[in-house]
Amino acid sequence: MPGPRTSPPPKVPFRGSARRPVPPSPESGRHRFLEWDDYRVDREWKRFEGTPLRDLYRQLRERFLERHRPSTAGRALEVGPGPGRFTSLVGGPADRIIVLEMSQAMLRRLRESREEEGRPPSLVQGDAVYPPFRTGTFHQVALMGNVLGFAEGDAAPLLARMAGLVEPGGRLLVEFVCGPGERSRYLHRLPTGAIARLLAAPVRAVEPRVLREGFEPVPHARDRETAFRKFSVLEVEAQLRSEGFDFREVLAVAPCLGNDAARLASPRESPAAWAHLLDLEESIGRRPDRMRSAAAVLMAAERVPLRSGSAPVRTIK
Repeated sequence: MPGPRTSPPPKVPFRGSARRPVPPSPESGRHRFLEWDDYRVDREWKRFEGTPLRDLYRQLRERFLERHRPSTAGRALEVGPGPGRFTSLVGGPADRIIVLEMSQAMLRRLRESREEEGRPPSLVQGDAVYPPFRTGTFHQVALMGNVLGFAEGDAAPLLARMAGLVEPGGRLLVEFVCGPGERSRYLHRLPTGAIARLLAAPVRAVEPRVLREGFEPVPHARDRETAFRKFSVLEVEAQLRSEGFDFREVLAVAPCLGNDAARLASPRESPAAWAHLLDLEESIGRRPDRMRSAAAVLMAAERVPLRSGSAPVRTIK
């Protein structure tokens, strides 16, 4: 496997007070991204396209980001964007977008994929554990993908430093893994071709049937328990509350059909059935009992503006 490229990193647009970065150890989850080559970058880009299952995962994330776009202009930061699959949906249309990424190969692909945009993002090579930005710089900070999980033992300070970058009234968008994922028993036992016919009905007619029969863990072909760290929603919520945040949305990704690729094929052929499936996944995904085993959780937290005379928000240094 080729080592990291030696070309100079992009210029950092803001200088902060973070400690001097310490290169991650070769055993750490973060270190692997320094060695990514173009093949792995291509594979990461294609992870959200080409099959109904990948379309479902991508579109649920796109809809989440659309719901939380800032209404006023400012600066937005995306952390660990990879090749930039979701970068165009971070921040608002008039925002200055900054991306912070460890991999030079990922930054090169992101530059290529966004170079035709009227407002291309500013690219910064660096480690989110030691962000080179001042506190309170951004009105949105987005950590899509499993940035927290791959941070492993540095997850708590990384989350605290990302939280510290958000200005009062701004939002922190975080994705993380809780469990193995799950699927609806009711939808899984139906014949494959019946899913699209069922989803022609309104969500309010389908949801009670799904909830009545409950859910089961999705099967996996290989053990992924040691691939990265997992978090409970309560664990992440507790830290962000201590940092002065309240919550606008918490969503378990795809608890209904999970990774059931065969049953996703028929509704993908029907625009109406597919739209109802996305609505159903979001409606059930917002239920707190669906988050314990979720393959991924999307969380939108807002920094509560300080009242006059109140104490400053605690951050981990």
